[in-house]
Amino acid sequence: MPPEEVALSVIIVNYNVCYFLEQALLSVRRAGEKLGRPLEVFVVDNNSVDGSVAMVRARFPEVILIANHDNPGFSKANNQALRVAKGQYALLLNPDTVVEEDTFRLCCEFMDEHPRCGGLGVKMLDGQGRFLPESKRGLPTPAVAFYKIFGLARLFPKSRRFGRYHLGFLSPDETHEIAVLSGAFMLMRQAALEEVGLLDEDYFMYGEDIDLSYRLTQGGWQNFYYPGTRIIHYKGESTKRTSVNYVFVFYRAMVIFARKHFAPQRAGLFSVLINAAIWLRAGAAVAKRLLLRAAPVLLDAGLLYAGMYLLKTYWEQNHKYVREPYPEQYMLMAVPAYIAVWLGSAFLSGAYDRPLRASRLVRGIVVGTLLISAFSNFLDAWRFSKALILLGGIWAVAALLLRRAAGNFLRYRRFGLTESQQKNVGIVGSAEESRRVRQLLEQAAVPARIIGYVEPAPVPPNLSETAPPPDDLLGEVRQLEDIIRIYGLDELVFCGRDLPASQIIGLMAGLPQHPPVAFKILPPGSQYIIGSSGKDSPGDYYALDITLNLFRPEQVRNKRLLDILSSLLLLALSPVLVWFEQHKAGFLRNCLRVLVGSRTWVGLRHAAAPQAATRAILSPADAVRSTAPLTETTRRRLELLYAKDYHPATDWRIMVQCLRQLGREE
Repeated sequence: MPPEEVALSVIIVNYNVCYFLEQALLSVRRAGEKLGRPLEVFVVDNNSVDGSVAMVRARFPEVILIANHDNPGFSKANNQALRVAKGQYALLLNPDTVVEEDTFRLCCEFMDEHPRCGGLGVKMLDGQGRFLPESKRGLPTPAVAFYKIFGLARLFPKSRRFGRYHLGFLSPDETHEIAVLSGAFMLMRQAALEEVGLLDEDYFMYGEDIDLSYRLTQGGWQNFYYPGTRIIHYKGESTKRTSVNYVFVFYRAMVIFARKHFAPQRAGLFSVLINAAIWLRAGAAVAKRLLLRAAPVLLDAGLLYAGMYLLKTYWEQNHKYVREPYPEQYMLMAVPAYIAVWLGSAFLSGAYDRPLRASRLVRGIVVGTLLISAFSNFLDAWRFSKALILLGGIWAVAALLLRRAAGNFLRYRRFGLTESQQKNVGIVGSAEESRRVRQLLEQAAVPARIIGYVEPAPVPPNLSETAPPPDDLLGEVRQLEDIIRIYGLDELVFCGRDLPASQIIGLMAGLPQHPPVAFKILPPGSQYIIGSSGKDSPGDYYALDITLNLFRPEQVRNKRLLDILSSLLLLALSPVLVWFEQHKAGFLRNCLRVLVGSRTWVGLRHAAAPQAATRAILSPADAVRSTAPLTETTRRRLELLYAKDYHPATDWRIMVQCLRQLGREE
């Protein structure tokens, strides 16, 4: 008897999101069991360094793994699997997703019932259970792109004219024929792909889903949005959506699409529009990032300046030996210099690190005050008043502490210096899984107070007759809304072993948004507790990871100072050093990159690093002298040891040993 035809091929392209991939594959495994027809699952790994390949091999032996030795991009990686897939239908699925148990069955049945359906998308929710508008999209014509780029689509999301990018005028709870599917969940008929072709490999990331959706409709096939099943899409993992890089990559993809599919005159207009948008949005992204980073410092500087003006006026009128105003250069030059020293010293002492500690701020201001007093002794023309320097230091401590306390009161309705209080966490799962969550949170040093757990199944009515309920049992799932309100829960952790994905998604979507509660999931058998605060926020997780000294705030600051000083020194010596470099042009380019903060001289190139980490030019493994090439595992282990015991002197040593490699390309 011939083997039954494969109904569905699921393809997941992964890049350094091991924790999300594990959860996605667990949900795929459950959905495959409910499909009732043969299923094959592909994972195409684009040279991840976070242990993704080993995890797939160990936990999911049924998965067909394609491990690339470089990162060819999203389109090429998907096509690698599509070319060997045997399913009647092919599903492109993001690794940062969770599908319901009946998702595959319902979607395949829909495709069976609609023979001209070439592509299908479903209702997507973010990590907080909120509907993602990109679940259904229109074709980005020049007019539609204009409305999106310049904010009209956001201002009038339900308008039939302005809201066509996300089709906001169509109900998210009804099935609709649409133009564009989302690449996060893109189910396609193999027969349609054979006619219109696979993903266009000119797109590295973004735009390929729009291109293929358009080719499906141009080939006479239909694309549908189907809300009969839901998925979670955490988003934000491969590229930060608010970053300058995202702006360039996304809108450049739109230019490729326009040149390929629009008439020359329309494509030209579209290209001009998109290129204008790129620079506007990129400029706005840079300005926003700089403003957000500089706002606390600028606010502190303003408070200090205002205080110094009042102190100067008071001192002139009441205590100055000669009752005459201080010269204009006092407020124009001397006071700004004082403020720069105070804030610079406070920054270096950790006053802007989180969590805030008053001792760091006081130490920084005291050191700054001593420096100002000492240097003023050597500058007769700028020696104004020791008393004002001392009073200014006192005012700086008081103003900066009060500013932080007032900010916390406005945000959290409580006075204090810490930015957030300990979270109240509830666990939805069995007593056994609840204990596992507690252990994970404790060992990961998460500042949380575990209030108790909620039983996923109804508690037997005779439980109190046989044994008293546990002290930390808060109630049942049906009482969850009341439990959140009564105990003031800030976060819920759902145990994937005890609740099906469909129930978790239903609870996330159904619970009220006020008061806001963060949701996280502990997948069955996993060491990660996963969640995300919104569609533009990168997913986060709690895990049993070692504490890496490299990423502590004080070391991040020290490393940045070292990068700046070393880059300036190397640039000053570049007329001599450049002749010893293997890559002369790269040497100067890297010096400038490190100086502006887009690169760091030494860091993690082979081991997984936080997304916010700056990309490194050198690895600690580069300084090792070995007769045989180091294995990838050895390189990762050396980097983790470097990160765990990091000290700035280590960077100096590695840079000296690898002096001829400072111009290397990535």
